[in-house]
Amino acid sequence: MNPVLLIIIAVTAIVSYRGFNDSAFFRKYEFHIGSIRAGEHIRMITSGFLHGDFGHLIFNMLTLYFFAPVVISYMGVFHFLIVYFGSLICGSLLSLYFHKDDYYYRAIGASGAVTGVLYSAILFQPDMSLYLFFIPIPIPAYLFGIGYLLYSIYGMKAKNDNIGHTAHFGGAIGGYIITLSQEPSMLLDNTMMVILLAIPIVILFVLEKTGKL
Repeated sequence: MNPVLLIIIAVTAIVSYRGFNDSAFFRKYEFHIGSIRAGEHIRMITSGFLHGDFGHLIFNMLTLYFFAPVVISYMGVFHFLIVYFGSLICGSLLSLYFHKDDYYYRAIGASGAVTGVLYSAILFQPDMSLYLFFIPIPIPAYLFGIGYLLYSIYGMKAKNDNIGHTAHFGGAIGGYIITLSQEPSMLLDNTMMVILLAIPIVILFVLEKTGKL
């Protein structure tokens, strides 16, 4: 495993474990609209190192473990870090935008950053396949990515769970834009995949502009 990736996973695990056992620490560094609007902007980054439970932590870190090496192999460690932390910040920014008037809104998790890495990996290797435990056949990674974001739109509209769908979406947008900005040749070499992955992003902004979110 790349040492930088190992450090990210280790730090996230350590900080998350501290949060499991220290509610004051957890509340101090979680994403919280009221606190962020009061000037505690560091929460937009620190919240990405906290998780709700071991299941949440393991799922995110396993996803990162499998897809980060793809991004690192194509872009190198430095640009992988840009994708990771850029996606984390984009997830927080989109959450802040959509929930700016909900002062009690809270969120935690590396999902935004991890989803950005997933989207970046799909752009580099659109022919990847995923094996989901409840589906016995391989699923093309790009179909999973598109379906995941469409589900996130549904979750943002329904507002019937505690999942930070907005951060997932913001992270995907971040990974998508950052990767294309670093590898603009994809626009010509992989045009169809670039267009397909843009579909849920366009749908999100159309719904937002028409007041349907």
